[in-house]
Amino acid sequence: MQKAGAIDKTVDNEFEVEIQRYKAFEEKTNKLTKESKGYLDSLRAMSQTQQRLAATVHNFYDEATPLGLCGTKYKDVIDLLDTECREQMENSYRITVLEPFNRLCAYFPEVNDVIKRRNKKLLDYDAMRSKVRKLVDKPSEDPQRLPRAEEEANLAHQQYDELNSLLIKELPQLVDLRVPYIEPSFEALVRNQLKFCDDSYNNLEGIKSYFPQENEKLETKVEDVLQTMRDLSICGM
Repeated sequence: MQKAGAIDKTVDNEFEVEIQRYKAFEEKTNKLTKESKGYLDSLRAMSQTQQRLAATVHNFYDEATPLGLCGTKYKDVIDLLDTECREQMENSYRITVLEPFNRLCAYFPEVNDVIKRRNKKLLDYDAMRSKVRKLVDKPSEDPQRLPRAEEEANLAHQQYDELNSLLIKELPQLVDLRVPYIEPSFEALVRNQLKFCDDSYNNLEGIKSYFPQENEKLETKVEDVLQTMRDLSICGM
C-alpha cells in the first residue's frame, strides 16, 4: 500500500545512515570469515597435494641412484610438514582467527531480527497513522472510532520508537567495535602464517645439503637432458 501511495511512509534519516554502516560492516565481516576459512581449506589442499607430489617423486628414485636419499628425505620432510606444522598451524589458526570471527558473525542474526521487528512496527505505525488521518478527513458515524484509532496509533508509535531509538544508539557502538575486535585476530593471522612459513623453510632447507653442490644452472641441466632425449631415435625429434 505504501508503494501504491495509499499509506504515508515514515523516513528516519538518522536510522538510514546507521543501517547502511551496519550492513556494510556485516557484509565485510561475513566475507572476511569466509575468506579466512577458505585460506585454511587451501592450506590443507596444498599440503595434501605436496604429499602426493612427494610420494610420486619418491617413486622415481631408489637408494642406488645419486639422488635417491634426496627423494626419501623430501618425502619425509613433506610428511612432517603435514602431520606437525600444518596441524599445529590449523589448531592455532582455528582458535585465534576462525572462532573469533564466527562468534562475531553470530551476533548478526540477532541484530537483524531486531531490525526486522523495528521495520514491522514502523509499518504498523504508518498504517495506524493513515487510518487516523482518514477518520479526520472523513469522520465516522461512530464517535469512538477516532479516539480508538489515535490510541492505537500512539501505542504503535511508542513500540516503534523504542526499537528505533535502541538501534540508533547501539548500532554505531557495534560498528565502532569492529577494529579493536578484529585487530588481535589479524595479528594472530600474520603470526600463524609466519610460523608456518618459517617451519616449512627450515625443514626444506635441510634437504639442500643432500643435493650436489654445483654451480651449473638448473635450466642448462634440464636442456641437456632434453637434448639427450631428442638424440634418441625412438623420440623422433
